[in-house]
Amino acid sequence: MATVKTTSRSQPSKRRIALYIAAFFLMILLAVMAYNFSFIKGQLNVGTAYGARVACSCHYIGGRDLKDCEKDFEPGMEVIGLSLDEERKRVTASALMIASATAEFREGWGCVMLTESQLEQE
Repeated sequence: MATVKTTSRSQPSKRRIALYIAAFFLMILLAVMAYNFSFIKGQLNVGTAYGARVACSCHYIGGRDLKDCEKDFEPGMEVIGLSLDEERKRVTASALMIASATAEFREGWGCVMLTESQLEQE
């Protein structure tokens, strides 16, 4: 008489279960970010434009240091970085390599925002 051997599958380890759960939540996070990308990009565009304009006015009109000008930012603008071009009297604000905006100081006009076409002409 023949006996049948059955192989029992071992239970998945706790580490593997935790890995599956983490991968599941990462997929959900990526899906939500992809779904809301246009909204996020729009908010970053507004934030960088505001940051460039405020920092330009603060530095060239107020005479303050650029690091000191970051105190004027609204809460939630920590992801926006500033760079200064003293030669052209410009301040550029950028966020997460997704959005950037540049403001230029012009005597008699104050700080004005530059469009993409104005930046490309140079």
